[in-house]
Amino acid sequence: MGVKKVLPLLLSTMLVIVMAGCGNGNGNPGGNAGGSTPAAGNSTAAPEATAAGTTNAPKELTPVKIALDWTPNTNHTGLYTAKELGYYAEEGLDVEIVQPGAAGSDTMVTSGEAQFGISAQEALTLARLQDVPLVSIAAIIQHNTSGFAAPKDRNIKTPKDFEGKTYGGWGSPAEEAAMKAIMDPDGGDVSKVKLVNIGEADFFTAVKRDIDFAWIFYAWTGIEAELRGEPLDMLYLKDYAPQLDYYTPVLTTSEKEIAEHPEVVKAFLKATSKGYQYAIDNPEEAATVLSDAVPDLDPELVLASQKWLSPKYKDDAVRWGEQKTEVWQNYADWMYGLKLLDKPLDAASTFTNEFLPEGQ
Repeated sequence: MGVKKVLPLLLSTMLVIVMAGCGNGNGNPGGNAGGSTPAAGNSTAAPEATAAGTTNAPKELTPVKIALDWTPNTNHTGLYTAKELGYYAEEGLDVEIVQPGAAGSDTMVTSGEAQFGISAQEALTLARLQDVPLVSIAAIIQHNTSGFAAPKDRNIKTPKDFEGKTYGGWGSPAEEAAMKAIMDPDGGDVSKVKLVNIGEADFFTAVKRDIDFAWIFYAWTGIEAELRGEPLDMLYLKDYAPQLDYYTPVLTTSEKEIAEHPEVVKAFLKATSKGYQYAIDNPEEAATVLSDAVPDLDPELVLASQKWLSPKYKDDAVRWGEQKTEVWQNYADWMYGLKLLDKPLDAASTFTNEFLPEGQ
């Protein structure tokens, strides 16, 4: 559930983003209500009521939609706290949080079906090089919390230990490249790793069946393993290869939204920043907000994941959401050097800190 499937989704997005381009959003909306593309100010949702007893008309809220990258999880807690605690309404916004459906969040944002979305640096790097007008406006987590994980009985303690083992992935060249990047400095040989495509298979099922290790986000799958009493050896990408300490996930919007509605972008980020700061300061309360908003989630997993992840949202950054040019450039240069990109990335045009509130 949730984050377990985000990594394959992201890298499959990288492979098909060219097809998405700057499309007209003519795909099915993936089960979201109302198949047409919503224009700003054209929501059917009623404005939130003002305080009882007022004689003034209710404040008209600007309808805004944000598309998640997958099913709700603790990467998204700040969005839910901002919505449920009224931070968006305070900024004049009526925010609807939706799942991406078949189209994916990047396509929904570029087509105008959603004003904002959640993506990752990997996908956005390819998108920008295909002239897709997406812009990252905030890093949700400051450092990469993903890596290669294996049950402890596989005895994978270093990247060199991947040799002779079976890796379960989804067939992207970026997987072998990342594996090679952390194996080479350790004296390992990636050609000695057996690569198996497990598609949508559940991590816990796959490692009991036919693989030894996989690429996961620890905040969800790793924490779930702890709760299940199935501890993992976790090799974080950022600990072995600085170029792989990239931003995942990120908040995105379109160049068009920035040009036409900069005040909406600023208001959205002000409230969202407040939501994530609440989750940083109050992980237990924020976990309750997320569990109440999404009852299908396991509240025990949400709470444990939130406690682990909350300090990592901002980490060592000057404020939540801050992005650095060198992080974008280092990853793109690495991909370009491997010929996984056709041309160098103009990192400065790919992200902006302009709309983040000051003094976080």
